Amino acid sequence: MKKHRLLPVLIVFAFFLSVEGNAQSTDIYSFEKSIPVPGDGGYDYLSIDVINRHLFVSHGTSVNVIDLTTSQVIGSIDSMKGVHGIALDNEVNKGFITDGRDNSVVAFDLTTFKTLKTIPVTPKGPDGIMFDPFSKRIFAFCGRGNSASVIDVTGLKEIATIPLGGGPEFAVPDGKGLIYNNLEDKNSLNVIDSKSMKVIQTYPLLPCGGPTGLAIDGRNKRVFTACRENKGMSVVDITTGKVVVTLPIGAGVDAVAYDPTTRLIFCSNADGTTTIIKQIDADNYAVVQTLNTQYRAKTMALDEATHKIYLSAPKFETGTRNIIPGSFAVLVYKMN
Repeated sequence: MKKHRLLPVLIVFAFFLSVEGNAQSTDIYSFEKSIPVPGDGGYDYLSIDVINRHLFVSHGTSVNVIDLTTSQVIGSIDSMKGVHGIALDNEVNKGFITDGRDNSVVAFDLTTFKTLKTIPVTPKGPDGIMFDPFSKRIFAFCGRGNSASVIDVTGLKEIATIPLGGGPEFAVPDGKGLIYNNLEDKNSLNVIDSKSMKVIQTYPLLPCGGPTGLAIDGRNKRVFTACRENKGMSVVDITTGKVVVTLPIGAGVDAVAYDPTTRLIFCSNADGTTTIIKQIDADNYAVVQTLNTQYRAKTMALDEATHKIYLSAPKFETGTRNIIPGSFAVLVYKMN
């Protein structure tokens, strides 16, 4: 009986050794290509329209649109003041962009890319944004307002605001009526009921400091939260709110993505790396690659159909934050 109890432990341990050994000898991901994007403005989130095969790239006062089949820029949504996040609702064929400097959310047509309406929001500084498939609403997270704005996708208007108790960062839905949202200044994770539009629980994330990016594994009831201050990625059991494990990642993390097919987690870091972590099971993880990317390529989108990851960044003058004109691009990395 004792031998039988040890067998699962030995199998998991052997798998850890195999994963780590393979990571040392063979990289899992490598650079594929760079897609030049016009303009020299700032940059933030990326979002993929899996139905129409388009990549939306936040870029200064515009959102650039890239056709993922041809890798060509095919359009843009323009005339905003300072864009951040992009959320998509294919059912109504609409996209939604947070214009932080205008304190608004801009709705646009996913086919023509034409602006449909500029929607004023009550809280200041809309930044992160997401579509909740359960309530069929848009939630815009406003960093300076410590609140979320809820947008009706049909009437294209704000219908509620949700006090969050701190400065929100990334948010993810579970598809069943709950939304998880990092509070960067409180080192905590909010649980929001998307129907009642209220925070129903708050979990501390220590040792995580300065949580930013967030991704979800719905099957295993886990969220992956990236922590800028302690350069770690924490795995949280969303049934209990407990931090299961924290793994080391690069400096200046922003985004996190999870691929449920390959069970890989990606943390894109401003130090010019993306940390790739393998999920062995719900509670066991291993860093399998530190992918060299580009300085300040910290925002990212994952295409689950091709398993490629897309990061955006310009090049900078050496030792400065001065952008080299004409250098902004989307960087594409593929699975080997």
